[in-house]
Amino acid sequence: MAHPDYELLKFEQIGGTFRIAATGENQCTLSSYTRRDFYKISLILSGGGELFYANKNIKFDQPALIFTNPMIPYSWADNADVEVSGYFCVFTEAFLFEGGRMESLKDSSLFKPGGDPVYLLSPEQTDYLKSIFMRMRDEAASEYLYKYELMRSQVQLIIHEAIKMEPAVAYAPPKNAAGRITQLFLTLLERQFPVDPPRFTLQFRKAGDYADQLAVHVNHLNAAVQEVTGKSTTAHINDRIMAEAKSLLKHTDMSVADIAYGLGFEYASYFNNFFRKHAGVTPLKARNEVKL
Repeated sequence: MAHPDYELLKFEQIGGTFRIAATGENQCTLSSYTRRDFYKISLILSGGGELFYANKNIKFDQPALIFTNPMIPYSWADNADVEVSGYFCVFTEAFLFEGGRMESLKDSSLFKPGGDPVYLLSPEQTDYLKSIFMRMRDEAASEYLYKYELMRSQVQLIIHEAIKMEPAVAYAPPKNAAGRITQLFLTLLERQFPVDPPRFTLQFRKAGDYADQLAVHVNHLNAAVQEVTGKSTTAHINDRIMAEAKSLLKHTDMSVADIAYGLGFEYASYFNNFFRKHAGVTPLKARNEVKL
């Protein structure tokens, strides 16, 4: 049984920064969809399930509003033999905050790594939020000149409605906690790539950066990753940065300075030292070699 995460149905796209869909309709693909770009709000009307979000397992079996962050790995398990129905929208921060009318999503309690992403709904709240999603669907297909502004206002209404609610706190004990945290870390690490400066640059360089995003203590993250993979968190990060650096040097004509910037180094000299430490040669010499 597919959840909207994997079955993105009957969508409308607004300016490349907003999409809305409902379950149970004609399938389509969103080839340009990338979780690195989009925040997501899901309205689950029936079916329920279990959300694995950062280091939390959240089970629910009633209508719910769910907020997910592009920089926090999550996955979904449906309740067995129960059809999931509802709506969801995905949007960029630039879409929502055009004009600077709200604080950054990164600072919102709804999307913080340690926040509570699931809000259980009363029948009245369910009906109200469903009506908003349905209006957004209708507007997406309309020719109304100012539909972008109207959509933005409707998403903001959903966010404000959630801020007034108490989040769900029905956390289930995580199964195989070390394995789960390690998988979250590796997923988040891989999600940082490929870099494509200036649009996509490496956001997290240190183990502590990943621990913050996963809402766990850095020592807990390090111990879990070491236990499961036999390598330290830092080794995984450095290996992935080196693999990306070699790929950029070999397959692009980006300058070493631009590559350094894309990989999160404040100065090109820091990148040169890092690369030479791990490869034994400078980035420029590596680029000039036939095989990296």
